[in-house]
Amino acid sequence: MGPDYSIIIPAYNEAKRLAPTLDKVLSFARAQRWKFEVIVVNDGSRDNTADIVATYSRSNSQVRLIENPGNRGKGYAVKNGMLNARGRILLMSDADLSSPIEEASKLFDAIERGADVAIGSRWLDPSTQTVRQPWYRQLFGRVFNMLIRVILGLGQKDTQCGFKAFSRSSAQLLFRMQRIERWGFDPELLFLSHRFHLTVREVAVEWAHDPASKIRPFRDAFNILSDVIQVRRNAWARRYSAPLTSAATA
Repeated sequence: MGPDYSIIIPAYNEAKRLAPTLDKVLSFARAQRWKFEVIVVNDGSRDNTADIVATYSRSNSQVRLIENPGNRGKGYAVKNGMLNARGRILLMSDADLSSPIEEASKLFDAIERGADVAIGSRWLDPSTQTVRQPWYRQLFGRVFNMLIRVILGLGQKDTQCGFKAFSRSSAQLLFRMQRIERWGFDPELLFLSHRFHLTVREVAVEWAHDPASKIRPFRDAFNILSDVIQVRRNAWARRYSAPLTSAATA
């Protein structure tokens, strides 16, 4: 029997933030008496990210290190972690814990109550933002999110929050289909969830802006938009083939 929960953390040059994050995750999960594993996927870091995780794994059997073949991108790192996870419910979380690990219980509960995918949302209830982004990032993010939703036909208010949970069966389906390897993988997963008629529940979660965030809104927005357009092209080219067990059309 595998663990109930797998917590996947993609990491690129996260040596400064990773140890406190692992301490918080391990402490909370143990206090909840979870049967769990923590998978840190090192995406070709040039600092000692891998060494930190290796040290934790030697003294904590729940911690695992997975190495990407070089720097492939956040989307690839999450996919690699998800497809190697053993849990019944799988959670992706950013290394900075912008959404505290305590909020994971909300997503797990949504999965337990029948959702295939549960996504953390910063905009379903903006009052849950404990540290807000600067106004220009908020405005840009809202407009950009609306553009993504229009292009892909998505109904969720927040496509980009890096805090999402999946049932094991939905993770196996979605991440095997995933083609986007960098920042645009989040809307691709939601597009595929809709395509394969999965139940997606958006859940308001506590969230705090990290000034050290690696997302650079203006530069990365164009890269994400390019990825989103590629998702639509993939769909037009029928590159997302439905499994025989799915009711979705190819």
